Order: sequence, then C-alpha cells, then structure tokens
Amino acid sequence: MIKKSLTLIFILFYFCGFSQKTIHKEIESYILETTRNIRIFIPEGYERDSIKNYPLTIVLDEEYLFDTYVGNAILFAKKDKAPAQIIVGISMEKSKGKDISYDINSGRLTPTADNFYEFIRDEVLFYVESSYRTSPFISLVGHGYSANLITHFLQEDTTFINSFICINPSFSDFIGEELAFYNLPKFGKEDNTFYFYTNNSTSFSSTKQQKIAQVQKGLSALEIKNFNIINDVMNTDSSVSAISEAIPRALTKIFEVYSAISKEEYENNIKDLAPLDAISYLENKYLEIDFLFGSNLGIRKKDIYAIENIIIEKENGDRLRDFGKMILKLFPSSPLGDYYIGKYYETGKMHKKALKQYKIGYGKMNPADPNADAFYENILRLSGQ
Repeated sequence: MIKKSLTLIFILFYFCGFSQKTIHKEIESYILETTRNIRIFIPEGYERDSIKNYPLTIVLDEEYLFDTYVGNAILFAKKDKAPAQIIVGISMEKSKGKDISYDINSGRLTPTADNFYEFIRDEVLFYVESSYRTSPFISLVGHGYSANLITHFLQEDTTFINSFICINPSFSDFIGEELAFYNLPKFGKEDNTFYFYTNNSTSFSSTKQQKIAQVQKGLSALEIKNFNIINDVMNTDSSVSAISEAIPRALTKIFEVYSAISKEEYENNIKDLAPLDAISYLENKYLEIDFLFGSNLGIRKKDIYAIENIIIEKENGDRLRDFGKMILKLFPSSPLGDYYIGKYYETGKMHKKALKQYKIGYGKMNPADPNADAFYENILRLSGQ
C-alpha cells in the first residue's frame, strides 16, 4: 500500500510539474474540413536557450496516452537517459474510429483514415516544425489500431520519421503484405538511424500474440542497416499494465545512443578496440547525438573515463594527444582535453610543452572545483623541471 501511494505521489508530482508547460492548440484543418485539438508539451529550459533544438514526438490517442508518455519523457530527461522532447498529443476521442479505420478486406486505410494520415503528415508536422525548434528526429507513438495506422508511414518515399512506437498493436490481417510492399530496405540507404518498436504480451489474446510475433519475426529477418527492430515481449496481467511497461522500455532502446556509455555498451562495443578506434567511437557517438537530437552536450566526463584505460594502457599511451584533441574538439571549455595532451607530453619528457598545456587547462577551471587543486599539482610538479 505504501509503495503504491509513493508511486502515485511521484506521478502526480511530475504531472503537476509539466501542466503549466503544456499548450492547448486548436488547428483548423483544410484536409479534415474541421478543427482538431492538440496538446503541445514544451520541455523545461526551452525559453532560456534560444539555439537548442529538440526531438519531436507525435502521440496519438492523446486523451489517455499523452500524459503517460510525457511523464516518462520528463523522467528520462532528468536522469540523462534521453534528450528533452517536444511532445504533441492529437485528440482522437470523438473521431477515433474514423481516424484509424481500415478496409478489413484489404488492410488499406479508409478515406477518413487516409485524411487523418495526411493531417498528421502535412498539417500537424508542418505547424509544429514551423513554430518550434525541433531537431530532425521525429517519433510517432500509437496504441492498438492507432499503432496499425503508424505502420503506414513506412510507405513514404522520404524517410522523415525516425521511430515508430507501436504499443499493444492491433495490426490488420494484411500487415505482412503491407510491410513487404513498403520497400523497407530504403531505410538502409539513409545516413540516419531508425527504430521500429512493437510489444507483445501474455495478456493479449492468442490470436493477437501470434500476429504480433509474426510481424516481429518477419521484420527481424530483414536485417536492414540503420533500421533497428525492437521486439519486446512482456509478461503482464492486462493491456493497461502493458502500456505502462512498454513506454519506458521503448524510450530506453530508442534513445540508447544518447545515454552515457553503459557497462553493456562498453563490453560489447568498446573494450576490445584499439585506442584510435575507441577515440573515433566516442567522437562519433557525440556527433550522432548532436545531429539526431539537437543536443550539443559537449562530452560527459563519465564517458571520457570509460575509455581512458584503453588510451593509457594500449600502444604505450601514444594516443593520449589524439584523445585530448578529440575532447577539445567536442568540448573546448573542458580542461580534460588539455590534461590528456599535457600527460602525453610529460610521458615523452617534453616538460615545457606539458607545463604549458596544464596551465591552459587549469585556467579553464573554477577555483571552487574540487579537482582544481589536484590539477594545479601537475603545474607545481613540472615548474621546477
């Protein structure tokens, strides 16, 4: 009981925290020939930083999926597991059946659903991207039959959607034929990253489980470069609990590249690399974060320390200067780049060059920094050389 109460308080805390940052907007749609309500969540700090861009997420089933997604997005951003996002929820409460309907004999969208599809693509996206600072990374989130609608965006010749999040999907009987028709290998030709998330659950009917499993198996077999298939299988007691589990699990995978280097990432991708390759890996990671998410993080100290041993212990530390230059390139205000270049020169007995580099690094530090004294010791040590 106490655990449930704490969870409720936690959720309410976050919901109250973002309620004042959510904008209610009525869009007059030429395509739908009516107006449609949307909600736009603007992340904390948006007004303070006039340059930073944010990934855009479009959430269908706004009336009950929007708040859940936003709550998770805030938590992930606070924990530095995902970038802060601009999130748009589209109201479908009164028109839901028409918005996501399809022909049961062909799987094709009905005229009303096709109009809703175009409304998302041509009007909602246009409005948000022209009104707010969005990065190139766009996600679509849908549940049930809305998830089925999302799959139709795979047919676009221009691959402008990066992640397709299909929660508790209710696919048409023709989903396999549709996916085959969409020319999915085109994603592998793009210099970009894409994700397709689906979840299956023991709480679904056996027919639904079988259909989702077939889709997951078929997509995984394609092995398309840059097109990451995330097949999630969970043991839940209801479709509602499946939703609450699926959203954070989807966010974890889709924004994996954004997170600091984990133990799993280090073990699988980094530990056996040569120093120069480890440096390139780290540099490319942050360049990709900047490109995809509009988040110029500089570079996290924990990621620098994650590959430090590789640079120091392999090749006699000869790549320390390259390591320092890479850090300065990504994070010029950090003293760490100067430290590693100084360490390179000191190891090579080039004490004057080392002293100069240490002084440059120390000059960047705040005297209140707990590491400042240790950094200054490098200068004292070499001043008598």
